Amino acid sequence: MSEKKDESLAVFDTFRIRRHYDEEKEIWYFSVIDIVAALTDQKNFKRAQSYWTTLKNRLKKEGSEIVTNCDKLKMLSGDGKSYLTDVADVETILR
Repeated sequence: MSEKKDESLAVFDTFRIRRHYDEEKEIWYFSVIDIVAALTDQKNFKRAQSYWTTLKNRLKKEGSEIVTNCDKLKMLSGDGKSYLTDVADVETILR
């Protein structure tokens, strides 16, 4: 992935979705947990994270390729630190 990090945000309703643009592949990657929070209307990050972890485990057991297609990138969190976060491109998210 490109070394240049774009820590810009997309806004969905009142939720901020962290994203990163890979210049080499010309693809946007979005934080899966942020999308889960927006779709479940969950303002508590820990609960959205727990929801995604449970869903991810269920999808893995079913053999879903969606989880396989998720990558991990360091993204800036609410506490100002960067953490590895599950990310996916638009095609994977819409599946």
